[in-house]
Amino acid sequence: LLSNLNDFDPKTDLVSVEQMLPLDCWAVEKTEQTQRQVLADYESYQFLQVDQKIHHFCSVDMGSFYLDVIKDRQYTLPANSVARRSSQTAMYHIAEALVRWIMPILSYTAEEIWLAMPGEREESVFLTTAYEGFPTLTDNNVMDAVFWQDVIDVREIVSKELERVRVEGAIGSALDADVTIYCDGNLYEKLTQLGDELRFILITSYAQVKPLSEKPSEAKATDKDKLFVSVCVSEHEKCVRCWHHRHDVGQSEEHPELCGRCVENIDGSGEVRLYA
Repeated sequence: LLSNLNDFDPKTDLVSVEQMLPLDCWAVEKTEQTQRQVLADYESYQFLQVDQKIHHFCSVDMGSFYLDVIKDRQYTLPANSVARRSSQTAMYHIAEALVRWIMPILSYTAEEIWLAMPGEREESVFLTTAYEGFPTLTDNNVMDAVFWQDVIDVREIVSKELERVRVEGAIGSALDADVTIYCDGNLYEKLTQLGDELRFILITSYAQVKPLSEKPSEAKATDKDKLFVSVCVSEHEKCVRCWHHRHDVGQSEEHPELCGRCVENIDGSGEVRLYA
């Protein structure tokens, strides 16, 4: 978290809740929900539960999903873009809460984190109480927890298939692959809502969703009923900046090794993100 906040000043860089992307809002909401559970366990002296909840939050909710997804935004978008500052705003709130959770059990670590965090603050983390600065989210900027849990479930399924293809030696990383998901119903509607940004969640170069009726015979069945996945090796050149294999790599005379969005992020006004 802190490594992504090196250039972040909460006085000037916090974005309004209306500007925050839905995925960042989900992360903040998940943090606030976890804090309520952690504080309740502290109150009842359930310290093992405290440890387990914090560990799950850090390793699963953040490490295996959220922080993994937003790396592209952190490293490829313009430094002051709204989408990048949105993720930093979320991480700032997460860090403010997390450092207080671990303070009673990882005292020295919490104090070191506290002193390295951006913004003005009390002299010591031990002079603070539970974080109360979470933004008030509205229905306009939060896709509900069920939405994101369905997306996470699909991501885990696709990751298994990507790992199978990687072990076979066809790809070196997920960004070497293009993915097509075949499904119907509510899940189809959710995934198509993400549009091209689904690839950032799956961390593949291309990702598309098609109706189950269009499923080819080679598509792989998954653990989820009526969900099939097809993985193929990307045929496009690799952008040296974002590492995505895209059809428009080399179309810029000034930046022949970059894809179109990286050119836009360097010389243009920057790409627009709506969800992730």
